[in-house]
Amino acid sequence: MKNSRQKGLDIFNRKSNGEGVMWTGHPNTDTVPIFAKEWGIEPTREAIYEYLNDDCRWFMADGYYHHPEGKPMLDPSFGIDRAKTLSAPGCFAETETVAEVDRYPWPDVKYLEFGELYKTMDKYSDKLVFSGMWCCFFHNLCDFMGMENYFIAMYERPEVVEAITEHLVDFYIAANEKFFSGLGDRADVMFFGNDFGTQLDLFLSLEQFRRFLLPSFKRLIAVGKKYNKKVMLHSCGSIYRIIPDLIDAGVDALHPIQAKAAGMSAQDLSQYKNDLAFVGGIDAQSLFVNGTPEDIRNEVKRVRGLLGPNIIISPSHEEILPNVPAANILAMAEAAHKAE
Repeated sequence: MKNSRQKGLDIFNRKSNGEGVMWTGHPNTDTVPIFAKEWGIEPTREAIYEYLNDDCRWFMADGYYHHPEGKPMLDPSFGIDRAKTLSAPGCFAETETVAEVDRYPWPDVKYLEFGELYKTMDKYSDKLVFSGMWCCFFHNLCDFMGMENYFIAMYERPEVVEAITEHLVDFYIAANEKFFSGLGDRADVMFFGNDFGTQLDLFLSLEQFRRFLLPSFKRLIAVGKKYNKKVMLHSCGSIYRIIPDLIDAGVDALHPIQAKAAGMSAQDLSQYKNDLAFVGGIDAQSLFVNGTPEDIRNEVKRVRGLLGPNIIISPSHEEILPNVPAANILAMAEAAHKAE
């Protein structure tokens, strides 16, 4: 009998025979004690995963940057008093030249140490493990410039945008090279993300996406492929217009499949089921909050019928908020583990 890791890899290789695989996602810190009380378990995420027989584990590598002076890996507030919102101007909000970008104290991969993370991952050799640097260069640019400034600069100061992007992605590539070179077979999936979709469409035009984002995606994906990892890309929102570009770039699986976003329903995405695996798809905006366990079970069956068999059943956003009833998450897990 195959274990969770083997069944999950079958899905990523698009060779699944319909064995059910499930990922809970990431219960919010405030959600954990609610679920734990409901089920009579320890108030930890791992206890929740074990209770639900979760087939997957996710370990981000970003939290292992240890500068001797305590400096953060990336600091968009460098030298300024900045509010913590995507639209707030960052230290590159008014930058006019590439030379100014080059003078920023960019992080050094020598301060990344992954030994502790590797030891943790060793405990889950039977699970399908997702890992790697999160590589959220799109969000980093929003932080460093301010979202509106970033989008305007694509037209008015494209060379500055490209320079910041290159520095960020160069770091993430070097960091992932260091991480994956020591990882071995502890994980099978490179998982990284940028939210470049709104509820209705992309944040950017297709032309701007293909100029300022897609080349970096290709560079990052190449690192995962170099180390023989499957590549799972996260983006919330409506990204249907660039799915063919992502397939051509080498993406193996999409997450989280925001079911209520335009063009992202299971029916809409079923046209790509021979080209992609899927992780997610069970509506977290409305159904998990307002539906019954029976509604959840029916939706799992419906979505798997459209996108399966190469789908890992999971919420359409990995953060499980406290307004989601524990019974609905349990219903998803039970339905997901029923082989079709």
